[in-house]
Amino acid sequence: MTNPAANPLSLSNLLRPEVRADPYPFYRTLRTEDPVHWDEALGFWVLTRYADVARAFQDPRFSRAQGLMAGFHRLPAAEQQIAEPVYHAFSQAMPYADPPYHTRLRGLVNKSFTPRVVERMRPVIQRVINDLLDSAAAMGGMDVIPDLAYPLPIIVIAELLGLPVEDRQRFKTWSADAFAVLGVVRHSPDLMASAARSMAEMSDYILALSHERRLRPQEDLLTALATVAEAGDRLTHGELVANVSILLAAGHETTSNVIGNGLLALLCHPDQLQRLRDNPALAESAVNEVMRYDNAVQVVYRSTVDEVDFGDRRIGPGQLVNMVVGAANRDPERFSSPDVFDITRDEGKHVGFGLGIHFCIGAPLARLEIQMAFTSLLQRFPNLRLAAETLEWQAHPTFRGLRSLPVAL
Repeated sequence: MTNPAANPLSLSNLLRPEVRADPYPFYRTLRTEDPVHWDEALGFWVLTRYADVARAFQDPRFSRAQGLMAGFHRLPAAEQQIAEPVYHAFSQAMPYADPPYHTRLRGLVNKSFTPRVVERMRPVIQRVINDLLDSAAAMGGMDVIPDLAYPLPIIVIAELLGLPVEDRQRFKTWSADAFAVLGVVRHSPDLMASAARSMAEMSDYILALSHERRLRPQEDLLTALATVAEAGDRLTHGELVANVSILLAAGHETTSNVIGNGLLALLCHPDQLQRLRDNPALAESAVNEVMRYDNAVQVVYRSTVDEVDFGDRRIGPGQLVNMVVGAANRDPERFSSPDVFDITRDEGKHVGFGLGIHFCIGAPLARLEIQMAFTSLLQRFPNLRLAAETLEWQAHPTFRGLRSLPVAL
């Protein structure tokens, strides 16, 4: 890894603990000094302005599929051999596909993952939250991350998919391993090996369970995805595994982090916490503001299929481009007083869920879970307060989330 001190604008700085704790001053410097930045140390372009990031999300010259493979080809040959099954699996999933393949996959999954399916989960979500908060009350305190933020989304997405209760911890381990290697910052060979092993185990498990569902259908999303068809078309085994894996991983990993990041933001801004406590109807706008202010996904990437100009900068074809979502969502050209946390803010779209054809298919479920978590917590524990002076953040440069968030009830 390059020396961050010698490269003050390089994204390698995201590996520094002090930057991980608060990356927004770094983003502000990058956005102000060189918003269309060639990161010489890491060999890719970096976009930090809202307008540029939004454009890249929606411009077909920025390829998600080629971006994935560009990340793969950046690996040394020995690591490519280990990581190939992971990247091959993700290449068959909606978030890493381009049209027309993406159009086909999204059409098939959309037939099963409907707003009605999500709304049907509301009582399930409330039951799970109640159970988790009952346990916290019995203990007299809680660490929000392991006691609520992690278990809630994994239980909900597992129940939605119809996955056995006793296997939920395995799903979390598998998906965490697989997602840990995605991105454009180098990872250790050991991490690559863990990801490949977990992807193989998860693939075998989902294939066996989907076969069982075809023989004995149930009222769950896995059955629907295993049997969905459109004009004689259906998901292949590989596509089924890849897209169930993505739903499972994205369905809990990012939601967990947004719950933790959001609650921290509320606890650090007592006036906003009180607003939400007094008016639970603000929960929807509060979630939108959390995702703008401190989103779980900080960086996404694409590869260019043709040259693209950003002012006087020309990005050539085949170049890897990182879109810094965290910087775009704090762009003063798009949001007034962007470093102010205001749950009543109404200034249009953040890019926390993406834009265009890759807008997150699970966004309605994530929003619902986070809203219900916030309102239930504040209703159940009106005196909730932070119970730690220092906090530790996860080390992954692409995702942002707390390792622990102790609170007093």
